[in-house]
Amino acid sequence: MQKITKAIVLRTIKYGDTSLIVKAFTASHGICSYLLRGILTKKRGKLNKAHFLPLSQLEIVATHKDKGNLERISEARVLYAYQTVHFDVVKNATVMFLSEFLSNAIQEESENKPLFEFMTHSFQWLDHHDKTANFHLFFLIKVSKYFGFYPSEKQIDSPFFDLVEGNFIYEQSLNPCIGSPEINYFKAILGTNFDGISEIKLSQSNRTALVKYLMLYYQFHLEGFRTPKSIHILNEVFS
Repeated sequence: MQKITKAIVLRTIKYGDTSLIVKAFTASHGICSYLLRGILTKKRGKLNKAHFLPLSQLEIVATHKDKGNLERISEARVLYAYQTVHFDVVKNATVMFLSEFLSNAIQEESENKPLFEFMTHSFQWLDHHDKTANFHLFFLIKVSKYFGFYPSEKQIDSPFFDLVEGNFIYEQSLNPCIGSPEINYFKAILGTNFDGISEIKLSQSNRTALVKYLMLYYQFHLEGFRTPKSIHILNEVFS
């Protein structure tokens, strides 16, 4: 039986000469993978390959029979048409990185409306604003709340953050820790909202180091998590 659901595209892989496999995070079924047969042919059907760019926000009509199998999409329409994220060099690098990050991080095959709504709001904010150099850092920290390991803000005046334990500490432990100077930026991002991220001034080296720490944080707390390969492109764009 086909059902209508909202979906955010995370990843596409070419399958054969004419088809795509699309991995998406759906509002109703969590992570799903779909086989779109013949979508790359010149003859257009009901599906348009342009709809399946990274982080595209769609409404789809799809079958969801058995988890773990490739499902089918019969119709798709754009729910929110991005104006800048796929055309601005910096934003596009951010989108490529975050789509790969989310593809690695989201593992649940079940509904998670709070996470879906956070992602929807976040990427629309990115599309609407110009000063977005710290967006990926803010997103990586804030989205950890929906995975269940948001940093504890107890003892936030401490000079170190233990990446394994997920809390602030007064003396550096044997675990990998965020220390000076990145700890100051980490605290600043924890204490702000989307509209405040442009006020946090980081050098390229600080930004690169903090991303590296956050990737370690996810590796410690999400089994099987892999750092996105596109992190190198992201760092290069901001250099």
